[in-house]
Amino acid sequence: MKIDFDGVQAFVAVADLGGFNKAAEQLHITQTALTRRIQKLETYLALKLLDRTTRRVELTAVGRDFLPRARNIVADMTAAVERLKDMSQHARGHITLACIPSMTSHVLPGIIRSYADRYPDNRIRLLDGSSHEVRESVLSGQAELGIAIEGERHPNLAETPLFADPLVFICRSPHPLEGRKQVTWTDMRDTELIGVSSFMATRVFMDYQLAKRGIRLRSNYEVQHHATAVNLVAAGVGSAILPSSTFKEGDRPGVVKIALGNPVVRRKVVLIQAKQTTLSPAAAAFGELTLSMLKPQQ
Repeated sequence: MKIDFDGVQAFVAVADLGGFNKAAEQLHITQTALTRRIQKLETYLALKLLDRTTRRVELTAVGRDFLPRARNIVADMTAAVERLKDMSQHARGHITLACIPSMTSHVLPGIIRSYADRYPDNRIRLLDGSSHEVRESVLSGQAELGIAIEGERHPNLAETPLFADPLVFICRSPHPLEGRKQVTWTDMRDTELIGVSSFMATRVFMDYQLAKRGIRLRSNYEVQHHATAVNLVAAGVGSAILPSSTFKEGDRPGVVKIALGNPVVRRKVVLIQAKQTTLSPAAAAFGELTLSMLKPQQ
């Protein structure tokens, strides 16, 4: 059923203000336009709501019965529109973000803190998973935005580069390599490494570089998450090759991060959203903030 909101709004204005002249002024329309709105509503309802003479306007019995409900319709619609305007002007609302777990170590918390400072009333729901799961969440509409590792492009997804994250060597002191400013992939030949799941992009990059040099991963341990690998390194179980963003000096006493080169291998982190889909104001503000804080690195 199509509801003639303009007609209902005009009827309430006339009833509350007691005349067409004041009602037209309040709605910023002419009296002729106001009269047409009332007539259109009455024609649709096949009922008379107002009795109008040259001197006064009075509600019919049907009009008096309808007025409280009409006021509620106008009030609810006005409140809903004002809420949308407030969301648009102040980026208010709630968002769902899909993100790979490694971004939650240092990168994402900093963005969320800045976002919370700017939009303290907004709520963020975080879905953490693999890059494949992040893309699926955005495609299905479960999340408006995603942060993942650059991979095979999907025709329905738009990906914006955020930054390039180099792989580094993480070890516990004392370690034979800890005094160096940079280690090479060949140096990994005699190092026992904690393996990261073969489903992770980090493992794919690492295995490729080691295989090129005829080096096989020597490890009795394999984990699924970067944070777990850092914990094991801190416990003295072994060393690890991880994205630089997952660890900062001082995170764990006695754990050292060393640049890994020859060559430097970087994973590219991207911001993902569905094509031909308009972000909510809250999500758009989060995306803009993320881009401003994570300048793309070539």
